Amino acid sequence: MSKPPVSCQPQASPSCEVIALTREPLSAESAIELAAAFKALSDPVRLRLLSLVASHSGGEACVCDLSAGFDLSQPTISHHLKVLREAGLLSSERRGSWVYYRIESQALAPLSRLLDIPAIQAGAR
Repeated sequence: MSKPPVSCQPQASPSCEVIALTREPLSAESAIELAAAFKALSDPVRLRLLSLVASHSGGEACVCDLSAGFDLSQPTISHHLKVLREAGLLSSERRGSWVYYRIESQALAPLSRLLDIPAIQAGAR
């Protein structure tokens, strides 16, 4: 069973507005949706895969390009990509026998806003 993608977009759902952690507490709905994305990113392999796709020329990468840097089997890489896709962080498109992945920036934006903590506050402990 597939999980719905992260849908916490402030423009569409005011109850799911995402603001920096230091400004005010998250709503329960926002916390649930954002936790799913962070859970998908909590694995080092998935974090590296997301980084590889994001930094790849044109903002998309073929699965054949992503497998090279890992000492993992192709099915394992595909599983990790599936987790990122189900979390809404990546999208994919089949072209012939290859699958190409791209970053879903609208899903990363709420994560970025949440973690937007000024350096001065982080160091003032």
